[in-house]
Amino acid sequence: MGRRLQRMTFRMSTLLCFGLGYSAEHFVGMFGDGFERIVGTVRGAERAAVLNAHLAGRLKALAFDGTSATPDVNSAIGEADVALVSIPQSEHGDPVLGAFGDALAKARRLRAIVYLSTVGVYGDSGGAWVDEETPPRPDSPRVQKRLAAERAWQRLGAASGAAVTVLRLAGIYGPGRNALVQIERGNARRIVKPGQVFNRVHVDDIAQAIDAAFARKASGIFNIADDEPSPPGDAIVFAARLLRRDPPPEIAFTDAAPSMSPLALSFWQECRRVRNDKLKRALGVSLLYPTYREGLRALFAARQPSASSVP
Repeated sequence: MGRRLQRMTFRMSTLLCFGLGYSAEHFVGMFGDGFERIVGTVRGAERAAVLNAHLAGRLKALAFDGTSATPDVNSAIGEADVALVSIPQSEHGDPVLGAFGDALAKARRLRAIVYLSTVGVYGDSGGAWVDEETPPRPDSPRVQKRLAAERAWQRLGAASGAAVTVLRLAGIYGPGRNALVQIERGNARRIVKPGQVFNRVHVDDIAQAIDAAFARKASGIFNIADDEPSPPGDAIVFAARLLRRDPPPEIAFTDAAPSMSPLALSFWQECRRVRNDKLKRALGVSLLYPTYREGLRALFAARQPSASSVP
């Protein structure tokens, strides 16, 4: 990839991950050796048992159904030095705070919390640039609850003394979740809506931002996005070139909209360009993949080590 990975993590005792999802697992894979102990929650006891069998000594998985507090997780909260929260809000609010808010507020060892949010809280800017000083204008109940969750975590940090970092993520891609995979599976859609742009971010750069936030005990909000907001179809076309295939045909948004889910439709109804200057300046993060082109080239090379990519 042509860039040296920044490792900022200082030696800490215990990391607690609320939600071992895509981004959290990548963070643990890249920076987990900076911790003496890692505990993470998953949705069910069966999944926890599978992880514990395969990752014995590396990570302890605990079940959390998103609703009920458990003694095991409460105990882990009391032993945690830092916490990564990647479980999204539900219709009832933040599930982690709902189940474990009191335990978190009383956790004397806990000194840093990173909460993964979304740039969707800015709402539609009509394609204008937004940064961390831009007032959020979420225009759907789902994203309004996300903003409420951000603020609830910040209030907990102010009350408990823990540094709370809110990372607002752009569209996530990485291994197993990218335009190359979509094209090879035959489900890539090249939807065109004039003027529509959005930012992306590689999961490795999310991991870098989490690491930097913990290392610096950063408080505040940071946009985690690439340098180049661009039309959604551009990455599809570039991925097709790497694979030496014809890109899928263009589909007008007006033709595609009737078949979209409410979540997908809400995404297409918003347009913004997200600045990441604060990420670089205050957290000291240098993006491994400044645009989708570097990211897709690296993903292609990892899948096809003997193949040469197209510039």
